[in-house]
Amino acid sequence: MIYQISHTSKKIEGSILLTASKSESNRALIIQALCNEHFEIVNLANAQDTVTLKDILASASTENTFDVGPAGTTMRFLTAYFATQPGKRILTGSERMKQRPIGLLVNALNELGADIKYLEKEGFPPIEINGNKIKGGEIEIDGSVSSQFISALLLISPIMQNGLVIKFKGEVISRPYINMTLKMMEEFRVYGQWQGNTISVSPQHYHKKSEPDYSYLVDGDWSAASYWYSMVALAEEADLKIMGLKHPSLQGDAIVSELYSFFGVKTNYIENGIHLTKIKVKDEHFGYNFSDCPDIAQTAAVTAAALKIPAFFNGLSTLKIKETDRLQALKNELKKFNCEVQIIDDQAIQIDPVNFGDPFGTINTYEDHRMAMAFAPLALKTGFIQIEHPEVVGKSYPNFWNDLKGFGFEITAINA
Repeated sequence: MIYQISHTSKKIEGSILLTASKSESNRALIIQALCNEHFEIVNLANAQDTVTLKDILASASTENTFDVGPAGTTMRFLTAYFATQPGKRILTGSERMKQRPIGLLVNALNELGADIKYLEKEGFPPIEINGNKIKGGEIEIDGSVSSQFISALLLISPIMQNGLVIKFKGEVISRPYINMTLKMMEEFRVYGQWQGNTISVSPQHYHKKSEPDYSYLVDGDWSAASYWYSMVALAEEADLKIMGLKHPSLQGDAIVSELYSFFGVKTNYIENGIHLTKIKVKDEHFGYNFSDCPDIAQTAAVTAAALKIPAFFNGLSTLKIKETDRLQALKNELKKFNCEVQIIDDQAIQIDPVNFGDPFGTINTYEDHRMAMAFAPLALKTGFIQIEHPEVVGKSYPNFWNDLKGFGFEITAINA
């Protein structure tokens, strides 16, 4: 299926309650599974990744083979979680998931006492996990690996017999995601220490807070907010309130509020949300290191291109192993707007948007939810755009297209 998207008035006005963070939701579900004291999770994300994780955890005592589909966080978190749970389980996923490396996590877990084997290609899913108590101890990990690997280890670290010490080699990327994990662990009275290049967590137990009827409230998704920031930046007029966001937030993608001031978006923090209005766009070259917030790089790249702002993005090394090779995907699809993108050393891009114009051809999504949502705001700048496989947004933001319709976007389904 293809969606044709247009917007007649080019105005974005109103208020929206934002979808919940799948990053927080997925961490909360693992902590809930490891905590001996029951607590409720309020505002759990309805993203497909989160639904998949919740369903698998619910059926873990009666089934032993699980297909996570394209859900990378779910694959990584469950690999670590099942390594600590008695019994044999098999984890598999979509064809793209079978191409996404998991060897660094599996090797680290096996070094700490786990028993995990590859069933097909070495270093990739599917895997067989023979769960039991893990001894734990000290490991050394390259700091440039996906933060999801680190978070997966940290979430199970308090139930390791000897705790866990992680020593990083080189610069640590995506620090905010690791900090989010540590902060959420602290919410449940598990404390780690991050000093220099070392994180240590002693053997502990997760405990909920003692207040009556305690529940964990999941924040709105700042990654999802980035698409609305892009819409405000590209609209001719805008006055938008986004509700359900905390400030300050545990999410590294909250930096979008600062980044988009460059693209002409002013953020005012209000009770339980933010208020976005337009200001003057900065007329200069844009450059930023996205190593701490890689999930908003695609959105920012499309925004910069549409505003014809030359840009240099680095810190993008993890984008090649996401749902697709996001660097190549950006290059391919921005080319359809006559915008040149140069990939540099597989971790940076140079954007030359001087000739940016109306699209020729349908936008391919490469089974990547963020490709669809990053390009959708361009309907405010061009006459219309067409996006293939729009259903991919279900991975993180199932209500995305309906939310757009509520703000004047006209969306027509076309059978491919």
